[in-house]
Amino acid sequence: MREHERRLFISARMVAERAGVSRSAVSRTFTDGASVSEETRRKVLEAARALGYHVNHLARGLRERSNIVCLVVADIATPIRAKLIDELTRKLQAAGKITMVINTETDTDSVSAALGMTLNYRADATVVLSGTPSASLIETCLANGQQVVLINRDDPLSGGHNLGVDNGFAGREAFFLLKRAGCRRLGVVTSTARTASLLEREHVFTEAAEAAGIPVSVIAAGPTSYASGLEAARRVFGRSEAPDGVFCVTDLLALGFMDGARDEFGLDIPRDLCVVGFDDIAQSDWRAYRLTTFSQPLTEMAEHVVALIAQSALASDERRVFEPMPVWRNSVRPSTR
Repeated sequence: MREHERRLFISARMVAERAGVSRSAVSRTFTDGASVSEETRRKVLEAARALGYHVNHLARGLRERSNIVCLVVADIATPIRAKLIDELTRKLQAAGKITMVINTETDTDSVSAALGMTLNYRADATVVLSGTPSASLIETCLANGQQVVLINRDDPLSGGHNLGVDNGFAGREAFFLLKRAGCRRLGVVTSTARTASLLEREHVFTEAAEAAGIPVSVIAAGPTSYASGLEAARRVFGRSEAPDGVFCVTDLLALGFMDGARDEFGLDIPRDLCVVGFDDIAQSDWRAYRLTTFSQPLTEMAEHVVALIAQSALASDERRVFEPMPVWRNSVRPSTR
């Protein structure tokens, strides 16, 4: 019997035997407000943890799928993450699913407790957006029979679905756009987050530039935020030999970088400086920016996730990759050819 199947068959009786208590004591331990001594509670909880047991609240009244889908989200306040959550929740609800959002911008213990809730209520699936939680917590979901879908994670796990965006394509195309515009000194503005997606965009862009004999400077001024983009502009343009073409690995960084270049150093975009972003957040189309960028196909990705969950699709070790689409605006000069 596979590990996740074994865990599904763990019963209150097995917990009671391991803890050396009655089954009614196990039931009282997992019932809010029920009377149970602290010593008994401790024994039961220790036995449950050792066995990987999670009380199934829904099974007390239901014997069918819960229709609950848990979204485990990092950087929930950023525009691109909020847009993806919006796409996922609307499409999951249209498919008759109940969504539970876990914000992982908290300490590890809180995240573990929240994931424990999804196991207690037997969520059918967990969708993990990039960032935390750790692989071990995801493995717990898999071990308890859940479908797991990973989005933009660099640690594909056996038994889960994995999908992401072709970041290398964006890195190569960003270089081509800036080279075609006549830029001769290039830069990459990234963040200290150093996630797999950000690193791939940076590395592919840098490799393409170096292969063409064009120097590249890399600036990481802080987390993936507007403020970090602003600080990057101060560092870049406060010295000689500043770049005239920059690839910002996210739009948030690009917006801060553009404001810093224009407002604090008087540069004209795109005459003096060309900028390319990534994500195509709503703000990138504002008149103050009109940022040339790459759009993640969030609607298509969300539809794919819903289809996997609705069909109870078997996991595959293959990673589904979606191609970002270039969005042409005014932050890059037309070709100099």
